[in-house]
Amino acid sequence: MSAKHAQDPHAHSHDHDHKHDHAGKACSAQPVASVIEGVPDCCGGETKASSSKLGAAVTTANGVQTPIRILQMDCPTEEALLRSKLGGMAGVSGMEFNLMQRVLTVTHEPSAIEPILQAVRSLGFTPEIAKSASTGAPPAPEKAKPWWPLALAGVAAAASETVQWAGMPVWVVATLALAAVLGSGLTTYKKGWIAITNGNLNINALMSIAVTGALLLGQWPEAAMVMVLFTIAELIEAKSLDRARNAIQGLLQMTPERATVLQADGSWLDVAAKSVALNAQVRVKPGERIALDGKIVKGRSTINQAPITGESMPVEKTEGDPVFAGTINESGTFEYSVTAAANDSTLARIIHAVEQAQGAKAPTQRFVDQFARIYTPVVFAIALAIAIIPPLLLGGDWYAWIYKALVLLVIACPCALVISTPVTIVSGLAAAARRGILIKGGVYLEQAHRIKAIALDKTGTITEGKPKLVATEFVASNVPEWQVLRWAADIAAQSDHPVSKAIAQSLDSGSSTLEEFTALPGRGVQARVDGQMLVLGNHRLIEERGLCSSTIEAYLKDQETMGRTVTLLASSTQVLVIFAVADTIKESSREALVELKRLGVATVMLTGDNTVTAQTIAKQAGIDDARGNLLPEDKLAAIESLQAQYGVCAMVGDGINDAPALTRADVGIAMGAAGTDIAMEAADVVIMNDDLRRIPEAIALSKKTQSVLYQNISLALGIKAVFLALAVFDGATMWMAVFADVGASLLVVANGLRLLRK
Repeated sequence: MSAKHAQDPHAHSHDHDHKHDHAGKACSAQPVASVIEGVPDCCGGETKASSSKLGAAVTTANGVQTPIRILQMDCPTEEALLRSKLGGMAGVSGMEFNLMQRVLTVTHEPSAIEPILQAVRSLGFTPEIAKSASTGAPPAPEKAKPWWPLALAGVAAAASETVQWAGMPVWVVATLALAAVLGSGLTTYKKGWIAITNGNLNINALMSIAVTGALLLGQWPEAAMVMVLFTIAELIEAKSLDRARNAIQGLLQMTPERATVLQADGSWLDVAAKSVALNAQVRVKPGERIALDGKIVKGRSTINQAPITGESMPVEKTEGDPVFAGTINESGTFEYSVTAAANDSTLARIIHAVEQAQGAKAPTQRFVDQFARIYTPVVFAIALAIAIIPPLLLGGDWYAWIYKALVLLVIACPCALVISTPVTIVSGLAAAARRGILIKGGVYLEQAHRIKAIALDKTGTITEGKPKLVATEFVASNVPEWQVLRWAADIAAQSDHPVSKAIAQSLDSGSSTLEEFTALPGRGVQARVDGQMLVLGNHRLIEERGLCSSTIEAYLKDQETMGRTVTLLASSTQVLVIFAVADTIKESSREALVELKRLGVATVMLTGDNTVTAQTIAKQAGIDDARGNLLPEDKLAAIESLQAQYGVCAMVGDGINDAPALTRADVGIAMGAAGTDIAMEAADVVIMNDDLRRIPEAIALSKKTQSVLYQNISLALGIKAVFLALAVFDGATMWMAVFADVGASLLVVANGLRLLRK
């Protein structure tokens, strides 16, 4: 247990590094930055969960993990080839694909790296081993190919069609068609040949077979136009995918490359931000963007934090407040101490987390994967049967039936269907991040719209989390009041809990000898102070010690009825003093709870505070139900009961005090995570600005994402079904089949990108 956890008198101290699946079952602990699953293979390949972020090779218990950047690997087609090629190699024990960042992480024996790189090169790819940790920067784009060969190929294809219509000699038509095919399709043929030789029927292989078959059948203009249209559509699709891939990368460009840093001689020097050391002092003038994360040490200002929190209004900042890289200083000049390196800023970690989450499989995507593994071989078998059986058994015309089979081959690859889900999920994740909602995977984005009940922690979630000491009642008459207050201040000063901090800030600490400080989860803390054991904790703790009296109970009831949190300091024999602390409900919380009710989501408050206080706060905030005096195991049981009653349930907490409940909930949501590693790693969804209104926004975005997913699946399957039927009944030509394939892909990509609209 960390020191921070041990110092928490009222919080529940337990491990917070957790992940869980959409059913709520606890899984192995993994940081957010390391959790990813590959984008599905549109032609039947599988994907596995990834567990390493881009960086230099690292040694694990299973071998060496080497991240390899492959610029040509941007589609499930390439993933399937790599899986087929590397899967059977000796020394390779695992592969993890991040297609959005074009990174393949291979787990292998130390001596196997060169054969692995050679195998990748044999597929026509250019592998590059990453030398350093990821900074969140996008991979360098592949060198742009000249456009004029494709333009000339298009002219040649159109000319071939024209001269055939004009009745010119066949050799002229054939020459123009071949020129068009060679000008636009050499890359497709190369990729297709590599796929076929590796036993993979991807879209390049199917297209190569279909165009070659059309040429052999003498369908010169059609073969030429099919190859040109396919190549153009592939380029448009690649551009569309780049937009989805880089949807979040624009945020990183908001971070300035240089910072004004205080030097040893007292001068200020403009230096590269990536070279600035921790604890260095940086100055920011009005209108400048902040280059690094830090804490203000001098001055004050208002700062636009939209890149981090999604807030549209500037936030007041003064000495001691955190500032974040990429945000904008709007008014005053201030100086801050750097708390994180450039490649580890909050913004960089948000971007990296979204990049890693982009490939995570949602339930809909898993269904599509299973469908795709069956679809392509089935359609290929049907095409083969159509080409052979009618001519052999029914006396059909070989030419006509082979042509039908070739049309079916063009339709056979389910790229449009499979690509529809990752593009939609990526767009949804990026749209959420722009609103200050960090969702760690498609499974949680898709799960959010199913939420029927939300359990909420009180302090810092529903309330401001900045309580103030409003009343002090001395109980013991045999100990000087100044002594009691000094002991209370010294113990409270050791805690990070908001209630204890409020007590410590209101009292003057002394120089007590503090020993044996121990956290009592869900109750408070105890410590030996000046030689005697004291406890500082809640009503439950005092009752368990048998120190309550009718007078104390009456006073506590009065304070709790007013919605105040009561903390008591006691020795082994008597209660010394009672502190009443009040916290205010956020106005944004009331608005959020109204919106959640409109969405049909039940709300329940779970807190370690006493039941009377809990019910008072819940009534003021507009919460349906409140449960108080809860220990960590009680909150866990409450989540399980809510799941039994409502179904899918979410838990909202601070990411530190509510780990068991966050783990058990179907969706764990952490509040106030700007700059905190623990919250970033603990929850499935992180609200970056403490604003509960982001939760109904996330649910609404989830509903919209689900709607787009269904639209895309319907589009892809519907278009395929129509053209498959047309192909069988002589109503579809090969160029129409191309539109059925790549046209459907473009439609679903464009539809998925709608989620990026503001």
